[in-house]
Formats: sequence, structure tokens, C-alpha cells
Amino acid sequence: MKKLLTALTVTLSLMSSMSSQAQPAPGAVFADKFNTVHSTAPFSKITNADYEPAIDRGIEKAKAEIEAIANNPEAPTFENTIVALDRSGQDLNRVLNVFFPILSADADDELMEISMRVTPKLSDYSTSIVLNENLWKRIKTVYDNRAQMSLTPEQNMLLEETYNNFALSGANLQGDDREAYRKISSELSELTTIFGQNVLKELNTYEIWLTSDDLAGLPKGIVDEAAQMAQAKGRPGEFLFTLAQPTYMAFMKYSDRPDLREKFYRLYTGRNTSGEYNNLPILSKIASLRLQLANLLGSKTYADHSLRRTMARTPENVYKLLDQLRDAYRPALDKEMAELTAFASKTEGKPVEINAWDYSYYANKLKNERYSYDEEQLRPYFELDNVIDGVFGLATKLYGLKFTPNDSIEVYHPDVKAFDVTDDKGEFIGVLYTDFFPRDTKRPGAWMTGFSDQWKDAAGIDHRPLVSIVMNFTKPTADKPSLLTPYEVETFLHEFGHALHGLLTRCNYASLSGTNVYRDFVELPSQFNENYLTEKEFLDSFAKNYQTGEPIPQELVDKIIASSQFGAAYACMRQLSFGYVDMAWHSLADTTAVADPVAFERAAMEQVRIFPNVDGSATSPQFSHIFAGGYAAGYYSYKWAEVLDADAFAHFKENGIFDRATADSFRRNILEKGGTEAPDVIYKRFRGQDPSIDALLIRDGIKAPESPASLLKKD
Repeated sequence: MKKLLTALTVTLSLMSSMSSQAQPAPGAVFADKFNTVHSTAPFSKITNADYEPAIDRGIEKAKAEIEAIANNPEAPTFENTIVALDRSGQDLNRVLNVFFPILSADADDELMEISMRVTPKLSDYSTSIVLNENLWKRIKTVYDNRAQMSLTPEQNMLLEETYNNFALSGANLQGDDREAYRKISSELSELTTIFGQNVLKELNTYEIWLTSDDLAGLPKGIVDEAAQMAQAKGRPGEFLFTLAQPTYMAFMKYSDRPDLREKFYRLYTGRNTSGEYNNLPILSKIASLRLQLANLLGSKTYADHSLRRTMARTPENVYKLLDQLRDAYRPALDKEMAELTAFASKTEGKPVEINAWDYSYYANKLKNERYSYDEEQLRPYFELDNVIDGVFGLATKLYGLKFTPNDSIEVYHPDVKAFDVTDDKGEFIGVLYTDFFPRDTKRPGAWMTGFSDQWKDAAGIDHRPLVSIVMNFTKPTADKPSLLTPYEVETFLHEFGHALHGLLTRCNYASLSGTNVYRDFVELPSQFNENYLTEKEFLDSFAKNYQTGEPIPQELVDKIIASSQFGAAYACMRQLSFGYVDMAWHSLADTTAVADPVAFERAAMEQVRIFPNVDGSATSPQFSHIFAGGYAAGYYSYKWAEVLDADAFAHFKENGIFDRATADSFRRNILEKGGTEAPDVIYKRFRGQDPSIDALLIRDGIKAPESPASLLKKD
């Protein structure tokens, strides 16, 4: 009996051990550095149940690290305070660097619910760091004594950024103000998360069922996709359309049915204005809380507060840019719209008023007539695999990079691919993940993100970055591969530019590496890349018919180049409208004065309004960039960066678009530097002069090359 009990005890012990090994504690996968190829995330071992426990443990460990820094008995130094702070929280970062990219690219309802629970915790953790008095005293001591230190430019920037981050985040607050700051930060974090989730959730509710009688004008690709989706829903013979961005844009451009274009437009622009996912009260509350936060920190408006750490620096400089571009492009817009109205009236045989749902349709037809090509004609020449070769090849020509598929790196979805990136000496640069197609678990749009930043540890080991580009391109069908429009190729180039910024960085500190730059500078590398779309030498390197292998005809290349200025004024004014409404929300000194958010938005956009206002339509409730992302009082930065990218590409044009010496300078001074120096300093080092608006106006056909003028001089 004793032997039996002993045997049972041993057996149970072994079973317990085996069970423990088979089922590790939730979150244990994040407990240490991933033992994988390039320390990439082992997605097959990660479940939703792992995230929250790992985040909780990461927060607790990071808090202990912060306390150790704050209570260090040694005198504060750059190394034991500033550098130590930059390198803290690695366990927490390991899980967050997986959690947030997956939340955007492959989130189910459970993951969204987890994000709602952990967001307030993360906000409280961040606030606790900023409001740690002992830590702030040490940072301030180092900062106040910086003149006696022999700091490199990068070290000085890290010190400046650390000090400013704390100072502008409430470190100087006392008593009740500290608690108010904590409460506002937590509430903002929760509301911005809800806003973004509402946008995605409502978008996924739309199913628009059409019949064969409703398809006039639509290209075969979009019809085939709609038929496949209907078939999957058990309704063969019908056609299911959604409001996913590629589908919506194609429908608005090609449908011959103005009634259906209007229906799609009203649905798309009326999202999140009522019902379960109504974002209007949420965005009003976000604007109010941001103003309270700014006031608490000594600024009149949130824009005044937010712009301190940008190239623009002040709301006045932002409005100066917006206003000058508005005035420069308005005459061209009036001419464009007059031509389009005349064309539409001639086409219909009667006077036509262009409404918002008509622009893409008639603009596409006028563009086709003027340049005798349809973007659909170009799809066969932009098969995704060929485009990948071309875009990757651009980085090879400019920077000597090589992209090698690595199947030993795990991916989070079957659509995703991973590549080893190496330079022309064979040195490992980083990992690039590509995720191209839409799905219900992915938010709309396109973006670059990262699973790990680049940095150097105390031993001088360079930890290379893991970068991801995510898009929503037209999916392949049963009988056709993914064929892109020029717009989608441009989107690929844009996000790939961000990826190069993240991959090529060579910095010592994670918080300054890669795309961790001022937000009105971060779009320079991405928008710079877009310039190559209209360069024949680039297109000839990859654009070939996927069926015949025939290179894209010179005639079509010439038309792409000639048509690149088509609608430039419309595109600019549309972008300015977003910039104006963003600044309007964040330049408020009294949010209680906004009784009607939609009327407020319309007043802000009036100076660049193109079409009559449409009842039930609004931009703000879906404006995730500013109400759920990092572009609050910062959307202008796209136009700011456009001035820079046109000016930078003009320099390449002077020397040759693939000139290696110019590319080396761009890489060395822009892409590798991250946020280690002020952007105006590193840009001038590359360009040899301050940026000018001339190149943008010339590129868009708005102005002749004479009369140089700079928009970016500060007051």
C-alpha cells in the first residue's frame, strides 16, 4: 500500500510537472527575450490570454526599475538617470511592441476588450512616471548642470527630450493639479481607444447588396470580389459590397449610377454620427479634456501645448503654411472645377452640378479623355509581386539593401511575409514584415509600425529593428492575382519610406531611433519615396504585364507622368481642409462654445470647401488620426513634409534620381539620424540650404520656377 501511494504520488507529481510544462502561466511567453530568429515574436505561442498578465507584470517590473532610478543614492548623472530611464521597461515594451501592432492589424473582439482594460493601466503607469517627484528632481538636476557636461549632440538631444517630455507632461505640477492631470490622462486614453474602435466596428457593419443591374461601369475585379463575398455568404448571383477603402474608392470612381454613388458616399461619410458607435460626443469630450490638460500645463490651447516639440513650434506658423498654400492653390482649384463641370455637362448633355459623390467619377473620365488612359488599364502592369520587386529594388539602387524572404520567422497571419534586410556588405539591417490585404480584423488605411526599435545596449551591441508595413490592397481573386492601381503603388512607396526610416536608423537610444522624430518631419522619408512613381526610369524596372511579360508601354508611362499634376489643386485643398479642422478643434480656448460639432467642423472647413455640404456627413467622427492617433494639432504635418519632400527630391533630380552620392547623403543625414538632432539642422546639412516651397508648386504645376520663397522660416 505504501509503495502504491508512493507510486501515485510520483505519478501525480509527474502529471503535474507535465501539465505545467504543457501549459505555461499566462503571459510567460513574454517573460524574457524571445529565443527566436532575430528575437522575433513567436506568434504561434502567443494567445490573447497572454497579453494582459504580461502587461500587468511588465508594469510592475518597470515601476520597480523607475523607483530604483529615482531613489538611487548616488548623485544624478546622465548615465544613471537619463540613460537608465531610456533603457527601463524592456519587459513591458516587449509585450506592448506585439500587442499594439496586432491590435491594429489582426484584432478580434476579445483583443479589443483587453485593450479597453489595459489602456487605463498603461495611462496610469505613464502618468506615475511623469509625476514621480524624486525622478523629476534627478532629471532636472542633470538638465540644470548640462553645461558642465561634455555631451554629444545625441546625448544632448536625449537629455532635452527627456526634460521636455516630463515638463510638458505635468512634472512641475503640485498637489491637486497632479491628481487632475492623472485623471485627465487616464480618461483621454480610454476615450481615444473607444473612438478608434468605434470607427472599425461601425465600418465592419456595412453590407451593401446589389444585383447585376447595379454594376454598370464597375471594373471586373471589383465585381468578381463582390460576387465571391456574396457566394461566401450563401447568396450566389448577388453582389456584396462593403465600405472597405479599396472597394469604396473604386465604386466612387467607376460606378455609372449617381444614385448608388450618393448612397455609398452618404453611408461612408455618415459613419459614427449616430447610433451605437456615435463618436460625436466622444470627440467633443476628447477636445475638452485636451484643452483642460493644456491649461493645466500653462498653455492657452492644446495646439500651443502640442506644437512646442515640432518644427512648426506655434499655431501661427501652422496657419501661415495652411493659408499660403490655400491662397496659392485656390485659383488653380477654381480652374480645375470649372473644367470638370463643363466636361460633366457636356458628357451628360445637360447642366451638371458636381457633388462630392460625383468628383471621382467625372475626374476619372476627364483624366482618361485628356490622357487617354484609365487606371484600370494600368493594373495588369502593377501585379503585386512585381511591385514588391520594384519597390524593394528602389532601396537596392539607392542604399544597397537586399530583401530575402525568411520562412523561419513566424508571422501573425498567413497573408504576412517576413524578410531579412541586409546591406551591400552583407550586414544585417533588420526584419521587414509585409501585410497587404484587408480583413475584418484589420483597421482601414495603411501604416508602418514596429515590433522592436533599434538601440544599443551598455555593451555597445546594436539591436536591429523589426519593422512592419500594413496596407489594404485589392485582394487576389480565384483567377487573378492582386493588381494595384497607381494610387496603391504610391501608398506602398509611402509606407516603405517609413519602413526605411525605421530600418536604416543608427542611434544609441531607442527613444530617438528610427521614426521617433518630430511629427512634422516624420513624413519626409515616406513622401519623398512617392516621387518615384512618376519616374520612367523607376517604372521601367518592374512595371510589366503580368500575363504577357510586356514592359509598360512608353505611351502609358508618358501619360502617368503627364497626368501626375491632374487634380493637384483639389488634392491640396482637400488635405488643407483636414488640417484646418484639426487646428480648429485644438485651437479652441473654450470648448463649451461648440454646441454643434458638425456645424463647428463646417465653419472650420469653409475657407477651403469645394462642394455643397451634405446633411448627415462629417469628417471629425471618423478622423482617427487626430482623435485616436498621434496627429492631434498635427495633421498639417503632411503638407509641411510635402514641402520638404518636394524640395529634397528636387536635389535628387539635379544629380540623378538614383545618384548614389546623393542617396548616401540622404541616408546618412536623414534616415540614419532618427531624432538625434533637430530636424531643421539635419535637413539643411543634407540639402545645403533651407527648404523652399518652390519645388512643390512647380511639381504640382501651380507656379513657374521663378520667385523663390520659403514657407518654413520661423517667426
